Amino acid sequence: MSLEKLNIYRVRNIKQATLSPSPGLNFIYGKNGSGKSAFLEAIFILGRARSYRSPSLKSVIQIQQPDLIVSAQSRQNNNSVISLGVQASSNETIRRIDQDSNISRSDLAYALPIQLLAPKSFQLLDAGPQFRREFMDWGIFNMHPEFIDHWRGFKRALAQRNSLLKLKKLQQIDVWNQELAQYGTIVGEYRKNYLEQLEPLVNGFTSEFSEIDFLEIKIVSGWDITQSYLKCLEADLDKDLRYGFTHSGPHRGDFILLCQNRIAKDYVSRGQLKLLVLALKLSQVTLLNTSVVENVCVLIDDITAELDSVNRQKLIFFLSQLNNQIFMTTNELIEFGDLSSMKKYKMFHVEHGDIKSA
Repeated sequence: MSLEKLNIYRVRNIKQATLSPSPGLNFIYGKNGSGKSAFLEAIFILGRARSYRSPSLKSVIQIQQPDLIVSAQSRQNNNSVISLGVQASSNETIRRIDQDSNISRSDLAYALPIQLLAPKSFQLLDAGPQFRREFMDWGIFNMHPEFIDHWRGFKRALAQRNSLLKLKKLQQIDVWNQELAQYGTIVGEYRKNYLEQLEPLVNGFTSEFSEIDFLEIKIVSGWDITQSYLKCLEADLDKDLRYGFTHSGPHRGDFILLCQNRIAKDYVSRGQLKLLVLALKLSQVTLLNTSVVENVCVLIDDITAELDSVNRQKLIFFLSQLNNQIFMTTNELIEFGDLSSMKKYKMFHVEHGDIKSA
């Protein structure tokens, strides 16, 4: 999968841009505030129908403009071409694939899978467990299309059970316990299997980029795994009634990254922690490349500043070996290093929202 033609209208300070990116590496450079991140944000919106920089698309629309539009022609791995588009105003968001404008966010996400590496990505290992649940579920979602139905079934059953708990109505609690346990156990098993597949790839990446070794990814299921999830729900009933919500389950799931049997975020340096996040994110891409037909579009927003020159060059070489379309930003062209050996790349310069091939 690669974007062959990209159109951006009224996204922050980008008034209008029509681009033909490389199917491989795309290097984007410009001063702070020039529109580099808005460029990547537009692609992210095309794949997710939301922003990674703002909670609402309304704030992404260029000032005094009614809406934003991002559209593209995307060549699939079977060599067919599909049209993607997102139009957002203050009142609604329209998502389109070819001529169909009645599509869901998940349809769009499957059509254009996006992996994002941005400064906030480093919260993955030292912020709350929600970030790590989203990390796991994104990878599983793209590897196993059937996962979303199990995940939605779990969320629906969880909402119903919590409603009964708040109202102190127990007549149907056993029914929802059964359904919650069914879907929750499936979600937990998917997560466990996914991390087992990811772990050797993360170890391979970190051994190449740092001196860190003996990494282990430990799943936290969200319930006492010495008993079934159903038994756990039944045992928790008094406590759940008292507080009005379900304490145990995949919604409390997490994972812990261990380095030599110690929690990595408490053991390694800040710089090493950032390399570990890179390892997790890019290992996800590598795993997906070997598991699914469509390749991921990788967006890397201004993180080269977080790496020394040696690791920057290692990263760019690693990315050049992937069969993925990659968009990568930095302030200065020199920060990309020597690109003479690189193939299939394009350069874009951004200034005051104006994007030009360099």
